[in-house]
Amino acid sequence: MLIPIRCFTCGSLIADRYEEFTKRVKEGEEPGKVLDSMGIKRYCCRRMLLSNVDIIDRVLSYYEVLAERRAEYDLEQY
Repeated sequence: MLIPIRCFTCGSLIADRYEEFTKRVKEGEEPGKVLDSMGIKRYCCRRMLLSNVDIIDRVLSYYEVLAERRAEYDLEQY
């Protein structure tokens, strides 16, 4: 998870609410209503939670392939 700790625009703390937000959205609630019930009213803070994409799983697969290729290259060198 790579959610920013604070909103880029207003500096409000948002990272502590991310887990609850994603849990409730995965359960089927509408994101806008979840943000309203959590008290997040500013558009900038809502944007930070709505637009976050959890890409760490996607990026890790590239590093695994890169590590395998490096290992193969090291074996060919000897």
